[in-house]
Amino acid sequence: MQVLYEDNHVIIVSKRAGEIVQGDKTGDTPLSETVKAYIKEKYAKPGAVFLGVVHRLDRPVSGIVLFARTSKALTRLNELFRTQGVQKTYWALVQNEPKEQAATLTHWLVRNEQQNKSYAYDHERAGAKKAVLDYRVIGHTDRYHLLEVHLHTGRHHQIRCQLAAIGCPIRGDLKYGAPRSNPDGSISLHARSIRFEHPVSHVEIFVEAPVPTEGPWIGAIHDA
Repeated sequence: MQVLYEDNHVIIVSKRAGEIVQGDKTGDTPLSETVKAYIKEKYAKPGAVFLGVVHRLDRPVSGIVLFARTSKALTRLNELFRTQGVQKTYWALVQNEPKEQAATLTHWLVRNEQQNKSYAYDHERAGAKKAVLDYRVIGHTDRYHLLEVHLHTGRHHQIRCQLAAIGCPIRGDLKYGAPRSNPDGSISLHARSIRFEHPVSHVEIFVEAPVPTEGPWIGAIHDA
């Protein structure tokens, strides 16, 4: 875990691929507990440490995670996310180059709980949720293409599902059609930056997470 920003009300960290944000049935130590332990030790806090989870990243995804350190911040950040007042930028490595260098994708996603997977449709249907994102190609290697993605909605596996729907599954994402896994079990999707109005001071906060140092990332970034 790398702390990117912290004050009395919020803390922003960079998650490693493979970490879970909140506890689940695996019983693995979640990032939220690691952050609590960090706060407790750094500030010598007695008793339980408050930490509010306002959003999540899929386990195989790396990058920025924002937590609330006070109940006031949690309430206000939840509202910011609900009203799309938080701007998140993702970087994704895909093997197939999109037909368009930049585009807005609109699909209707149906989530299958048993498979922990979403399915994209190009038309409305019962039980589906509208999903919208923008992407643009910002770099290349001889084998991969680097996409910058901005979400307009926050759906289950949205980026993974929508990019796969246009024939561009994310590198390493077997669940959505990638031909092979990454050696470390990650997928090449990275929550690169976040921008929002601070819930208490109301100043603009902008934070970037360091990009993974794995070879394909570095090659694509150098070409960006």
